[in-house]
Amino acid sequence: MNIDSILYAAFGALESVASPTLVALLVSVAFGAVWIALAPARDRHAVDDRLSSYGPEHIVEEQELARSFGERALWPVFRTVLRLFARLLPARATADTERSLIHAGRPGNLTALDFWGLRLLLASAGAGLLFLMAFRDQPFTSALLRGGIGGLAGFMLPVLWIRMKVSARQKEIAKSMPNALDLLSIGVEAGLGFETAMLRVGEQWDNELTRELRRTVMEIRVGASREEALQHLAARTGVPDLNSFIAVLVQSSRLGVSIAEVLHQQAFTMRDKRRQRAEALARQAAIKMLFPLIFFIFPAMFIVILGPAVPRIVESLGGM
Repeated sequence: MNIDSILYAAFGALESVASPTLVALLVSVAFGAVWIALAPARDRHAVDDRLSSYGPEHIVEEQELARSFGERALWPVFRTVLRLFARLLPARATADTERSLIHAGRPGNLTALDFWGLRLLLASAGAGLLFLMAFRDQPFTSALLRGGIGGLAGFMLPVLWIRMKVSARQKEIAKSMPNALDLLSIGVEAGLGFETAMLRVGEQWDNELTRELRRTVMEIRVGASREEALQHLAARTGVPDLNSFIAVLVQSSRLGVSIAEVLHQQAFTMRDKRRQRAEALARQAAIKMLFPLIFFIFPAMFIVILGPAVPRIVESLGGM
């Protein structure tokens, strides 16, 4: 008796005896496989239902449609063109521009590539516009010269704008530092922690310095050390007084000196520097007043005083 006959007899016995049970088992396995295959879709619908319970449906689409057409369609294309222009720049120029944008408070959320692309685009627009305006009634060389002047003006205007933003922001931070340090010193001496005192200062005023202090506290709370967060604060502002204060504060933390004492001393130093700056501006006022005095006030005074005598002087000279 060979193996084939044995297997045939076994399958025949299984078919005659357990065929209904085997069919039921196979049907159960098939239903289980179908249920497992459909389970991810069911879970995905459950997740969607839970997410929809937190807000209205299609909230992302509504937020996108609430934006203007320029923000949704034109601005992304414009930024893409700017980035294509700015990829020709050296890395050092891009790094310097990025630092200036950070010191200016990142106006318009511009990156360094966006800023350089904007400069190149304004230069091209200014050169082309003045060249076309002068080419109608001027020689080619004159039109080309005016186009170069327009391109240079368009290329330098963003630089002047960002420098003005940096100067205004740094002046505001330096001006608000003494009062902020006074309040920090009072809060720490009253028993508050350094981060809590910084938040209290941020709640008291709303200016460039307090916004940076709130951002520093948020960095500390998400895991950055106090020293790293303070160094990031100094790098974002670029104010010499604030940089020196942060250097002293970091050094005192390393040496274990009391923060309250350091804050009190730094507040006194900042008030003294503010008084010195005011005295320096007062000394410069006399020199700065000479220019409007000579070019505007003196001519008007001469006209009022000598005006009535001018006709008589002219008659006397004519008679001679």
